[in-house]
Amino acid sequence: VQLQASGGGLVQAGGSRQLSCAAPGLAFRNYVMGWFRQAPGKEREFVGAMSWRGNPYYADSVKGRFAVSRDNANSMVYLQMNSLKPEDTALYYCAADRYGGNYPRPYGFDLWGQGTLVTVSS
Repeated sequence: VQLQASGGGLVQAGGSRQLSCAAPGLAFRNYVMGWFRQAPGKEREFVGAMSWRGNPYYADSVKGRFAVSRDNANSMVYLQMNSLKPEDTALYYCAADRYGGNYPRPYGFDLWGQGTLVTVSS
């Protein structure tokens, strides 16, 4: 199973961007779906995640600005990013956690997609 992230690009500070992730072939209802990011020279960090039932969990750095959503019928997960800042510039990855249940957590993800680059200009 391969997760396929898309939607990255160049955006001005204060703008918005939506990332998408397709999970063809994944038993989607069994997984918490999440997003991580890795900025240049930094470690990968958790951004947000959502359970099958729609229970979300976010990193403090994006709370109130970013939102994860799921289309369970089509095995898609989205990351809506608003009020973007230059420090949000990073390679964004979608990921899946088989054991998160209805309580997403910032660890335990065992399936990963390729990254999609978001660059926020000041």
